[in-house]
Amino acid sequence: MERKYSRNASTLILSALLLTAAHGAGVAGSLAGSEGDKRFPPYLPRNLKDPCTKTYKAYVAAGGHSAYATTPYARIMSSYIICGGHLNAPSQKAAEELAMKSCLATRAHYKVTTGGACEIAASK
Repeated sequence: MERKYSRNASTLILSALLLTAAHGAGVAGSLAGSEGDKRFPPYLPRNLKDPCTKTYKAYVAAGGHSAYATTPYARIMSSYIICGGHLNAPSQKAAEELAMKSCLATRAHYKVTTGGACEIAASK
């Protein structure tokens, strides 16, 4: 009789551990909601409809490897910021390269030369 109860208790404990481990593995796999590795705090306009604010919020919400690139903001020298991003790339390095391409393409499209070069502000 003693054996029956100890086997049930062992089974119950083992199943609880397996459920906990499965839940932890599922949470660890997603990068959604994470700001990742911040190299510098990006300047985000307070306007929620601003393209750079939208791009950064999409970057944070993305579940895969993503990156956000922007020109640095200096209150005295910069009257604007240029940004670019890439979401859900196969790796963090690929996301950074594609975000830089996006930022540089945006900078070339608007034909601006001041305000600094594009830099990766955050990646995950």
